[in-house]
This record gives sequence, structure tokens and C-alpha cells, in this order.
Amino acid sequence: MQTRPTDTPIRSVWQLTALLMLALLLTGCGINNIPTYDENVKAAWSQVENQYQRRADLIPNLVETVKGFAAQEKETLTAVIEARSKATSIQVDESILNNPEKFQQFQQAQGELSSALSRLMVVSERYPDLKSNQNFLALQSQLEGTENRIAVARRDFIQSVERFNTEIRTFPGKIWHSILYSDLEQRENFKATAENAEEAPKVTF
Repeated sequence: MQTRPTDTPIRSVWQLTALLMLALLLTGCGINNIPTYDENVKAAWSQVENQYQRRADLIPNLVETVKGFAAQEKETLTAVIEARSKATSIQVDESILNNPEKFQQFQQAQGELSSALSRLMVVSERYPDLKSNQNFLALQSQLEGTENRIAVARRDFIQSVERFNTEIRTFPGKIWHSILYSDLEQRENFKATAENAEEAPKVTF
């Protein structure tokens, strides 16, 4: 018995329909969640990098301004400069997300820089002329805004990493991870190193 010409188009329509239904079913099962969450982690990390770099860019002008009024505070100024140098010397491309040791080094360096800046803030209290300087006030405002942005960027990154790590460890994401995305490992996350570390510090000069 010969196949009628109309059989082939009908069969093609059914095959296409079946493929579309399968695609919808797989999408509904979360097959795309892992790469989507992975991209979210990378985007959130870029914001963390961006805000830390913004802070680093402000520090040279801040140090020079303080030096003009409090040159005798050499030890504190040097500590800030050295902490900034250490923080900016660590390579922070996407590969750091898969390197827990490097990630911890980055976090520690940024923490040391925050600590050095805090000491500089205390020093500024001794110099009324410095506190009233317009350039210093402008830098204070920018630094305070940057610290707030850092806090927000870290929070968003932490949430993105938690979402990604949870997805690859729970059903059905765990299945898709083992079948399709086994090369994507759990991401390292920020860890609080001090009380209320998730809050932006008060930049009060």
C-alpha cells in the first residue's frame, strides 16, 4: 500500500508538536535554571568588583587630602596605602569564583582595607580644619555612598550564590546538574567576619 502524499506533512506537524511539548516540559522542570543562576552569580560578582574598585579609586585623593592637614599621621596613612595596594593586587576575574583560597584572600584584603579606613576616620576627628575642608567633605560623601553600594552588591551576590548552590543540590536541579552541568561547581560565598558585617559602615569624619 502506497503512502498518501498528505501523510508526510501530518507526521511532520505531529513531530513538531511533540518537540514543542517536550521543550515546554523540560523548561517547566527547570532545565535552564542552573545556567541562568550561574549567569546571575557572575553579574552580581561584577557589581561587587565594580564597587570595590570605586572605593579603591577614591582612596588616593582621600589620603592626599588628609596628608595636607595631618601629615604627621604617617603610620595611619601608610597603612591605608598598603592595604589598598594589597587589595588591588589580587586578580578578581570570574575565575576567582571557582577558587575558594583566592576568594578568601580577596575577602581578607578588602576587610583589611576597611579596617585601615576606619582608623583613618578616627584620626580625622583630631583635625577640625580637615573636617571642614570642602574636598574632604566631598570625598566623605562619595565614600559613604560607595560603602552603601558595596553592602548592597555583597548582599545581592550572597543571595545569587545561595540560589545557585541550592539549585544544584536539590531536586530537580541536582539531576540536571549531574546530567548537563557537572562542570559547574558550588560557588564560594562571602562570610561575615565581624558582628553586623552585612551592614555598611558609618563613614563619619
